[in-house]
Amino acid sequence: MRKPYMRIPYTDVLASPTIIPKTATTLSGAIEALQEFFKAPLAKGSPSTVVLSGAGISVASGLADYRGPHGTYRVNKTYRPIYYNEFIQNHEARKRYWARSFLGWTTLLRAKPNAGHYAVKHLGDIGLVRSVITQNVDSFHPKAHPQLPTIELHGYLRSCVCTSCHEELPRDTFQNELARLNPAWAAFLQEILASGALDTENPEERRAKGLRTNPDGDVDLPDAPYTTFRYPACPRCLTAPPIVADGSRAKVEVDADGALKSTSTAGILKPAVIMFGENIRAPVKLAAEQAIEDAGSLLVLGTSLATYSAWRLAKRAKDRGIPIAMVNLGGVRGEDAFFGDLDPSQKGDRGARVELSTDELLPALVEQLRHSSSIRTAQKDHDHSAEQHRASVFKDMMS
Repeated sequence: MRKPYMRIPYTDVLASPTIIPKTATTLSGAIEALQEFFKAPLAKGSPSTVVLSGAGISVASGLADYRGPHGTYRVNKTYRPIYYNEFIQNHEARKRYWARSFLGWTTLLRAKPNAGHYAVKHLGDIGLVRSVITQNVDSFHPKAHPQLPTIELHGYLRSCVCTSCHEELPRDTFQNELARLNPAWAAFLQEILASGALDTENPEERRAKGLRTNPDGDVDLPDAPYTTFRYPACPRCLTAPPIVADGSRAKVEVDADGALKSTSTAGILKPAVIMFGENIRAPVKLAAEQAIEDAGSLLVLGTSLATYSAWRLAKRAKDRGIPIAMVNLGGVRGEDAFFGDLDPSQKGDRGARVELSTDELLPALVEQLRHSSSIRTAQKDHDHSAEQHRASVFKDMMS
């Protein structure tokens, strides 16, 4: 009998990691291991490391993660994300989602890339990292390193997308519409902001002020009147409702203020992210797979790989036999599959497992690498025109 798939979302605590090599338990030891890791593809004349990142890299920016020491699944046992079918089929579920997102968007908008993101940029600048695949939807990677190609595996929160015509709408524009349609909620949001309840990064302090914050800009307000919340229709579908299978036009109905009615059969806006139960767009999936196929090594940052879409990319890298290094606080799904066969005497050139925060480790690593003679040679030989070409290729693949 086939083993059951891991429950989605997976919320159990993963086993603690075995640090590899054993000397990588300290900051200096971890830096030495990752220096060896980056030397391996350089020895073959191919500075082609790909980064695969997750929510852990954005914790230092003040955002919640899922499975870290203070992650949502650890401190909020009742939390469950919304599923794609639930969002599409249930008007009340959409009200609840958009109300909570409305409260959380300001905090997400204020947050900025941290030292870990900029260290990834510097690793690209010195010719060690060729591209980034991120599970994060906060847009911090493209903000921190616009010249280093980024594949946003699970989409992005900076836009909404219509589920009917697939037109995108900037999230700021959508937020303004939500405020217009929900003046009482907008006034309440201003009260929350004035109280400083969203300024603290401490989940205990936020709960003391009546709020629960979750990843991706979700703010839970217990006993809030979510049923009163309203949200707009897709402007394009409202103007020209799409034609459905029988040749008739879909219904896109709004109230006097422009809020979408539950009787509508099209024009539903959703965040431009991949929800649980939703398929990753085929061009994005293919681009991520190709990035792994072209990689000389894989650096995994701030993720437990609990989502299959990310785990399968790491497993693909392992099956190709390229070196893999993982930097994550806490366990990683199926770690033995990645490191169980490593020679215990290797010093990081074939793989590394480090349990330090990315915002502490990566900047220190970059500083050390800049003083390395082999890295300076790689930087000198780094073909910027090729990098620009690669960026163009990635852009084409994403369009």
